[in-house]
Amino acid sequence: SFHGHPSFGPAGGMHGATYTCDVEFLSQELHPELNWVIDIGVALDILSSVLAQYNLKNLDEVFPDGKTMTTTEFMCRQIHDDICERLANDKSTDFKGIVRVKLWESHKAWASYTGTKTVGTSTPGEL
Repeated sequence: SFHGHPSFGPAGGMHGATYTCDVEFLSQELHPELNWVIDIGVALDILSSVLAQYNLKNLDEVFPDGKTMTTTEFMCRQIHDDICERLANDKSTDFKGIVRVKLWESHKAWASYTGTKTVGTSTPGEL
């Protein structure tokens, strides 16, 4: 929640949100043999495990410090970081690229977050 912060007006108190989540796995190259950026099954498994941490949860309990404003933008970044962590630790994928997360509150309202570090390498990179 937004802990009653005046910047959020009527949304400043406890409220729920239902999002549609899009994740893009951006790469400048395809796998040399399989012609894919990432195995879609692995991508779905990773995304499902990440979203399960937040689905139908009170985000004030997930982030209990009492200071975290769990905005849509914040959740985009959090989901992004969780996906990137899983990609880095998942030996079944050799994805190399950048991840973008978009959360849709409606067809009129959404936020997105695109990381700057290329997953699958040890140094930041650009697409």
